[in-house]
Amino acid sequence: MTGVSESEQRVVGRVVIVGAGLAGLRTAEELRRAGFEGDVVLVGNEEHLPYDRPPLSKEVMRGEKDDTTLKPREFFDDKGIELRLGAQASGVDVDTKSVLFADGTELSYDQLIIATGLEPRRIASFGDLGGLHVLRSLDDSLALRSELATGKRALIVGAGFIGCELAASFRAAGVEVVLVEPQPTPLASVLGEEIGGLVARLHRDEGVDLRCGVGVEALEAGDTGRVGSVVLSDGTVVDVDLVVVGVGSVPVTGWLAESKIALAEPADGGGVLADEVGRTESDGVWAVGDVAAWRHSTGDHKRVEHWSNAGDQAKALAKALVGAQSGPAAVPYFWSDQYDIKIQALGTPSAQDTVHVVEDDGRKFLAYYSRDGKLTGVVGGGMAAKVMKARAKITAAAPIEEMLGS
Repeated sequence: MTGVSESEQRVVGRVVIVGAGLAGLRTAEELRRAGFEGDVVLVGNEEHLPYDRPPLSKEVMRGEKDDTTLKPREFFDDKGIELRLGAQASGVDVDTKSVLFADGTELSYDQLIIATGLEPRRIASFGDLGGLHVLRSLDDSLALRSELATGKRALIVGAGFIGCELAASFRAAGVEVVLVEPQPTPLASVLGEEIGGLVARLHRDEGVDLRCGVGVEALEAGDTGRVGSVVLSDGTVVDVDLVVVGVGSVPVTGWLAESKIALAEPADGGGVLADEVGRTESDGVWAVGDVAAWRHSTGDHKRVEHWSNAGDQAKALAKALVGAQSGPAAVPYFWSDQYDIKIQALGTPSAQDTVHVVEDDGRKFLAYYSRDGKLTGVVGGGMAAKVMKARAKITAAAPIEEMLGS
């Protein structure tokens, strides 16, 4: 294996990766790239080959794409990665180093990597009326898309990234959209109210009926037994054909409850507690991706739910597992496509930061985020080149005065 040291090549045994999403797949790839020569087993609870999730609320929802498979089956054969699909993990015995499955089978491991990702929050009081949806899986997306052909009016609960992206896709399909958000603006808890206001403007310009500062009290069934109307917290009743709940997600850790593997408290965001390369306190157990609460430079454990983070963590974990040196940490990056605008965020922008809007033409915008006088992040809508140009400045924690004067 060219470029792989002798010490790395000697690492063998069986690695079991539970979770066949992006983080699990990237970790399997990076293990082979780092020179791991033992068995790699990638376990997923869905029957689909590992697929990409960001298009589910966009291209798939708009009918532009049906297949978001990340790698063909031949790839796994070529790389010697065993796929076990449709297998629901139900527990881990860290003493015997075994993964337990719902069908009663077990799978032994030398190293276990937890990559089970997230599941959508549901609102129990809504019940299970027809026409009520959440979005996480490919099957969720296809089921929701099928209803857009006949649905005329949709209500989306939650103006986070998923809710905003769905609103854009629904409008492209000619569906009337009522977007309900209890916070003052879309994305307020992530990017702050000032940028949230610019996102609100974008959606209103596209014909979305955006209602902020209100929640949902109840769903009411129509004549067919499907959802027919929604009662909002301000007393308003909205007639609808379908409802989508997009109020965030929670890490998939229920199957680990009896495993002795340390988990973060739900109030702290939940997830599997791990160090700065994904190693947990349980021997031979690691965590990666959305489910993983890695330790950061501040000493705090935090989950990062971004597409690019899955690949960055996979690379760092794989190198640590084989005993190789990791490179410098990547600058965090995420994006969201809404209408013709790509909203991009580089660095660690926070709703608690000071926001400096430096460009705004009524649709596209660029903003710098600062904390204690230092640049923490850049957020732009339709400003791709200017956002990415700031990477070095973020890494250097440049004084915000320097950015504003440039």
